[in-house]
Amino acid sequence: MLESFYPDEYLDSAYVIDYKKLSEEGYRGVLFDIDNTLVPHGAPADERAVAFFEMLRKMGFSTCLISNNKKSRVQPFADAVGSAYIENAHKPSRKNYLEACRKMGTDAKNTIFVGDQLFTDVYGAKRAGIRSILVKPIHPKEEIQIVLKRYLEKIVLYFYRKKEKKK
Repeated sequence: MLESFYPDEYLDSAYVIDYKKLSEEGYRGVLFDIDNTLVPHGAPADERAVAFFEMLRKMGFSTCLISNNKKSRVQPFADAVGSAYIENAHKPSRKNYLEACRKMGTDAKNTIFVGDQLFTDVYGAKRAGIRSILVKPIHPKEEIQIVLKRYLEKIVLYFYRKKEKKK
């Protein structure tokens, strides 16, 4: 049962993923969560994020931000980095993951999802049939409802790491 929440990969940061390798494997779209995945919670797009999305475009990737946050948070960030977006996405519902693929002109098989939460980000991507990469949160400051979920995530990640060690 816990496997429903296991990411396909668990890495330190969205910024250290080997996107060149993903491109060589045939991936063409990348979905991103924003808060604590690309920038600290509530922070605007910084120079690193803007340069990062420019690099992804040059590599031939389409991108889409998929966030449970409001348009007033998501649109300015998307405009700054030059990405498509879906706000109020109701993650982990699979519907908007698939809508994001449609917006990018990709499908579940050639799209990657990158996010920092197991129970919304990873679980939603898995439900939509999209490869998921869990990344460590950028900053420890988070909303109270997320702090509570992090305790449960630690349990799931314990069993995930135990399984990965056996491989």
